[in-house]
Amino acid sequence: MSFIHVTGAGAGGIGAERTLFFGPRIPQEVKLMVKHAKNIDKSIFRKLLHMAVLDIEGKEVDSSLFQEIQTEKLTEEILCHIYSGLHSLLRSALRIPPSSLKAEVFKEDLQDLKIPKDFIPDLAMVVCGARRKVLEQKSLDNRPRLPKLDEFRWRVDVGISTSALNRVLEPAVLMEMTLSDGKLQNFEVPMSKFHQLRYDVASVLKEMEDLEKRSILKIGD
Repeated sequence: MSFIHVTGAGAGGIGAERTLFFGPRIPQEVKLMVKHAKNIDKSIFRKLLHMAVLDIEGKEVDSSLFQEIQTEKLTEEILCHIYSGLHSLLRSALRIPPSSLKAEVFKEDLQDLKIPKDFIPDLAMVVCGARRKVLEQKSLDNRPRLPKLDEFRWRVDVGISTSALNRVLEPAVLMEMTLSDGKLQNFEVPMSKFHQLRYDVASVLKEMEDLEKRSILKIGD
């Protein structure tokens, strides 16, 4: 998967330029982080980076750590800007498969972001080093998500007698879903709606298959 965009035509023809791993737009918190990171030393940066990594791993970050490195010039607001930017940068980089974001490419992107050179090896070690798999898994485990379907049961009922005469002997599908949070969801679907659901699901699956065949969606190194 390559990150490129066309920049236009010149004397030598059409040129291509690689897009940063963030995409075409750099988050505002990262811009603020870069602005303030130029005014801190490496030891402070490493402490903030360590706290960001702990948070991504789902571990509690002690607020007293911010107070320990806070100074008259390095205010709480500035520290929060740097911390927030680091957190956003790491999460954005970890979303991209290692096969698509090589270490050298990541370092080039950090240089393009104007991040101080002394900080780049530490960031690359987190995103491209041995700890990456742990961070990826923790990030997946801690992400907000809806309950999953654990169990699905159904049966077909036929109403023999009902106040709505047009529904006599009309079958209906009764469904029961058990979700991962323990909740039960019960609902009834008329046969006409059930067939419509089957058709819509089949259409979506067909569209997904057609999209997967398009070369633009195929991932390559």
